[in-house]
Amino acid sequence: MNYVLYAIPFFFLLIALELLADRWRGVSTYRLADSINSLSAGVLSQASGLLTKGFGLIVYLLIWERIALFQFSLESPWVWVLAFVLYDFCYYWSHRFGHERNVFWASHVVHHQSEDYNLTTALRQTSTGFLLSWIFYLPLALIGIPPVVLITVGSLNLLYQFWVHTRHIPKLGWFEWFFITPSNHRVHHGQNPRYMDRNYGGVFIIWDRLLGTFQEELDEEPVIYGVTTPLASWNPLWANLHFYAQLWRDAVHAGSWWDKLRIWFMPTGWRPADVAARYPLEKHELRDFVKFDVPLGRGQKLYAALQFAGYVLGITWLLMVSASHGFADLLIGWCWAAFGLYVIGVWLENRPLARWLELARLLLNVPALWLLQSVGIVAAGETAWLLLLAYSLLSGMFVWLPRRSEPAPA
Repeated sequence: MNYVLYAIPFFFLLIALELLADRWRGVSTYRLADSINSLSAGVLSQASGLLTKGFGLIVYLLIWERIALFQFSLESPWVWVLAFVLYDFCYYWSHRFGHERNVFWASHVVHHQSEDYNLTTALRQTSTGFLLSWIFYLPLALIGIPPVVLITVGSLNLLYQFWVHTRHIPKLGWFEWFFITPSNHRVHHGQNPRYMDRNYGGVFIIWDRLLGTFQEELDEEPVIYGVTTPLASWNPLWANLHFYAQLWRDAVHAGSWWDKLRIWFMPTGWRPADVAARYPLEKHELRDFVKFDVPLGRGQKLYAALQFAGYVLGITWLLMVSASHGFADLLIGWCWAAFGLYVIGVWLENRPLARWLELARLLLNVPALWLLQSVGIVAAGETAWLLLLAYSLLSGMFVWLPRRSEPAPA
């Protein structure tokens, strides 16, 4: 069973509690634009998962049905315990390759782009992991772990990882020796050279301790979050694609055909010598690090937050009804979400075309609602159209209200 859908309300409840903890302690671990960007990546990931959920599962099923070494009973508790532990070991290697090879990092980088560290960071997930990540779990099919067990323990593994994305919980004594905790996972999100590419486990830290990838959080070296080549954008689509685009550009510019091929599978950050010389990448020094930010008025921020809330509700509904709809129907919902989240990102960046794109988004909600009603994702009737009319009028009025202009990003 996939428990992630049922956990969504609890995610937002815990985020609210963390915000209260911020206020109580007099600290600030949240920035609105960064949090919306992280949550947008998560919403897009869930929507994308509806289209790609069978991509790797088909291969898993074939191996499990035809060449599994053992047959395990779902009634046996130890089968579930064994699967939970082995899944985390496979996750360790998936996660490690996600940091150590270019093509895997291209998918995983989105989770590390936030320059803040809070519970919204946990929900900042990739939309392209379906391409290769399933490979690492095929040994479980060969052993004989049933697919329903795989899906269930995978969901539990993911849910466990949510609570460790906080700065409010200190080291936890003996617990640090065996399990992933907020402290040792903060290390994992650091761009400090000492902290990079460490602590890969999802639930258990013992794999890192045994395989030499463990690093303790040090009081004398505070974690600086983010990646060494910043995204510098609030666009969730670009967040998922930008490293693929960089690899593609480097492959095109490479003079050697061998370099064009191997760049995808080389250690993360490797570039052909001729490309690196002609097209150097600008990387910041930690001492000069400044978080990406764009000045926005309070009204603009509130507007973005309210619009984003609509997409959270919409995708949650899509997840709830997805079992009774085919690929084409779900693709309509994905397109609606992807374009809307892109426009919100442009709005948060205060781009010159932000108002016009927002107007286009509001207008496109009309054919989107008609399509969603025609395939049965949204109930037919006048109520939805009246709600859309009221929403569009209120949104449009705000968009075109005169306000003090803010400088656009360079």
